[in-house]
Amino acid sequence: MKAWPVLGIALMQVFLLGAHWFLFRTWMAFWGPMTLAATMELRVALILLGFSFIAAALCGFYFSNGPVRLLYWVAAVWLGMLNFLFWAACLCRIVDLALRLTPLVVHLPWLRPRLVVTLGLAAVLVSLYGMINARWVRLRRQTVHLDRLPESWRGRSALLLSDLHLGNMNGIAFSRRIAALAERLQPDVILIPGDLFDGAKADPDHLLQPLRQLDPPYGIFFSSGNHDEFGGEEHYTAALKRAGIHVLHNERAIVDGLQIVGVGYADTTHPLRMRMFLESLKLSDGAASILLNHVPNRLPIVEGAGVSLQLSGHTHGGQLFPFTWITRRAFGRFTYGLQRFGALQVYTSTGCGAWGPPMRVGSHAEAVMIELR
Repeated sequence: MKAWPVLGIALMQVFLLGAHWFLFRTWMAFWGPMTLAATMELRVALILLGFSFIAAALCGFYFSNGPVRLLYWVAAVWLGMLNFLFWAACLCRIVDLALRLTPLVVHLPWLRPRLVVTLGLAAVLVSLYGMINARWVRLRRQTVHLDRLPESWRGRSALLLSDLHLGNMNGIAFSRRIAALAERLQPDVILIPGDLFDGAKADPDHLLQPLRQLDPPYGIFFSSGNHDEFGGEEHYTAALKRAGIHVLHNERAIVDGLQIVGVGYADTTHPLRMRMFLESLKLSDGAASILLNHVPNRLPIVEGAGVSLQLSGHTHGGQLFPFTWITRRAFGRFTYGLQRFGALQVYTSTGCGAWGPPMRVGSHAEAVMIELR
């Protein structure tokens, strides 16, 4: 592995261990004295959980089998619960400080254990809600008016499926659900702007099997996201082509007059390279164009190249509070939905799947049926 990924993994591991240490100290402070054996068991359990997600993610990167998938599921669920338990612990500290400034301070020995249990249970309930909410993929319908749209495309539909994250968490059953949804909707074309895969070692041919059955009149088009490029995207690209999916890696396809363009995630990290490719297409000289760009960024470049509509994902709408707030600070109004950037229209989807914790709190999963006008 290169130095930067190793450093990133190390920093994340330190952060996770720090969060677990904070949970341990908060529980000990609020619950009260515990036996030496119980204290040691809690400490060992939290240390093991503290290493679980990084260990599971690394195992999933190199191996694909039942035990690895189980380990990843347990670790990912715990990671989501950790988020809410951490904020519950912070709230315990804040409430405790506030009570010390009131006459209720005399009741703190009685209140503190009940406070930590109540807020801890609330965190668990929020986590359970998040798991249920993440599995509910909403269908959103969106009408988009495009200048220079070929007459043959007026009234036709494009199904936007972003961020499925097929792998150790979202497996073949999830792939079947999405394929069944697409089959029921009968779109004219299916567009996938990245993160179809999670970057895990899982067999891509197996995961794509349900999508092989889809046969929209004008095909299925894909451009890569950051997770599709983990460890090299060649094995994913080969599987996609075997499944009959058109991979647009810095390419343009003319589909009954409509221009569909795809840029790979890696190339979007090099603005000059992206600009040169898009400007070479002279998109403004032809019919309307749709760009598959995983991240809702590089908008001045995309607009300047004459793209009509950009379809993106990546943000997940933040997926979990408080990351919903952080994501909104990073991407602004382009975090979600249909927005304008000058002459360019941008639709950012929250995506069908989830990364890491199989939870959504403050966001929702979606597939988007776009009607072109």
